[in-house]
Amino acid sequence: MNAGLLCGRQRLKVDLPESVGMLEMKPMPPLSDPVRAVQEALSRPIGGRPLHELAEGKRDACVVISDVTRPVPNKILLPPLLDTLEAAGISQDYITILIATGMHRPNLGEELKSLVGARIMDQYPIVNHYCRDPENYRKVDEIDGAPIAVNTHYVDADLKILTGLIEPHFYAGYSGGGKAILPGISSFETMKFMHSYQMIDHPKVTNCVLKGNPFHEYVTRVTDLVGADFILNVVINQEREVGGVFAGHYDQAHLAGCRMVRRHSLVSLEEAADLVITSGGGYPLDATFYQISKALICAKDMLKKGGTIVVACECSEGMGNPEFCQILRTVSSPRAFFRDYCDPQDFVIDQWCAQNIYQALDHAGQIYVYSPGLTQEDLSKMGMIKVHNLQDTIHDLLGSHEHVVVVPEGPYVVGEVKGH
Repeated sequence: MNAGLLCGRQRLKVDLPESVGMLEMKPMPPLSDPVRAVQEALSRPIGGRPLHELAEGKRDACVVISDVTRPVPNKILLPPLLDTLEAAGISQDYITILIATGMHRPNLGEELKSLVGARIMDQYPIVNHYCRDPENYRKVDEIDGAPIAVNTHYVDADLKILTGLIEPHFYAGYSGGGKAILPGISSFETMKFMHSYQMIDHPKVTNCVLKGNPFHEYVTRVTDLVGADFILNVVINQEREVGGVFAGHYDQAHLAGCRMVRRHSLVSLEEAADLVITSGGGYPLDATFYQISKALICAKDMLKKGGTIVVACECSEGMGNPEFCQILRTVSSPRAFFRDYCDPQDFVIDQWCAQNIYQALDHAGQIYVYSPGLTQEDLSKMGMIKVHNLQDTIHDLLGSHEHVVVVPEGPYVVGEVKGH
């Protein structure tokens, strides 16, 4: 059989025997008219009042959107939403679009145009969140001694709206909802707490788990505190077409979307695999190796201890931020990482994704990486092997691994091993 692994903007075709288990998202038909679906969701929301009623009489609004690392269909979501706000009496100059960059780079120029479209870029105030600039945020809470600070554009807005994409998330359980606030528009000090070694090491901080997940619980707590008047989230299918629109109350609408994602993205395995062949999820998720931690964690969770992972990822922008690269180039083993970065006093930006990569390395016997954007030198410090010919490598590994699964969509599919 053929499997098409997402890699950049293409699918890499690999030939596999019929004995290999194919793990894919369950079919999700696209909405025939997604713009109309958004309009209907805005007027008939889940667990709250219609957006036009909420907007009436408000002096201004802040609309939070995801940055370019997330395939959110903003050109479908934003026009109906912005039109609704303006029809309710909020002028364009008083509608701020806030990009939830988290700790990522700002989205500017052509990148910004690709994110929201030329018309919206030219007509509305658009602000990038800068997590290291104290003028960007204000303390709103304290959790276990850690300051929780959120962007002031959002905190001070008369009407607060969150947009985003709901999909499996290896920390929050699911993306979307209040995650646009925490960590999307929070301070670096807040990130240090939410992405600490201890938080990431918690067994409930994982894909498709909300109950007992401290990451999700803190997101809910902070969203309750600073407020979210309305959310507009979507679920997309394998072709990145809109399959569901969920709008309204930040918790109720989000949970409805999570249930849809769970139905389509969670697959059950009778036993853990000896070999997992996966992908980084394609563009924009696999632009850097930083984001490949999501695919590796998903693969680890369906892999036997000592098994093998093969991951395909384009990494057109290389490894990632300098701090992330520094960790991977100086830490030679999982044990060394756990020793050097478990102390909160030693926290550095992006260490959480490095932590996930070393968790995968600690669990797997070997990890093979097919990536046009990475060199053997990039991978060798971590003990990974660069693949030059994906088909040949997989063919060689099939001979020594009995139970094999392939996950063409990578982190968009979550495998649940029975009994685990």
